[in-house]
Amino acid sequence: MRAWTDERVERMIGALLRWGVILAAAVVLAGGAMYLVRHGSTIPDYRVFRGEPSDLRNVSGIITDAVSWHRRGLIQFGLLLLIAVPVARVAFSVVAFALQRDRTYVVVTLIVLAVLLYSLTRAGP
Repeated sequence: MRAWTDERVERMIGALLRWGVILAAAVVLAGGAMYLVRHGSTIPDYRVFRGEPSDLRNVSGIITDAVSWHRRGLIQFGLLLLIAVPVARVAFSVVAFALQRDRTYVVVTLIVLAVLLYSLTRAGP
């Protein structure tokens, strides 16, 4: 088995970030293209504000809409993927540091991961 060298970890993290952003962009692009095909010629009415539908205000609703190939759900899901990429990078770093047996970095990275997850899950105003 190959050793978990710093160079190998850096390459894997680079690939994770690259492919994560590419995947997120592709999902947003697909949803955006589908949205424009359906609503591209609609003239917006700026006098009336219409917020997001309630199903697009939580993760489970976004996933349900994305799986059903709803345009706005796909766009939102792509944005969720984009948010998840750096979180996945930090989680991968915890595993990599643990495999390298670097306890200090494991602890520090776990703290960073906890702060990230807390900030993503705490209720807004």
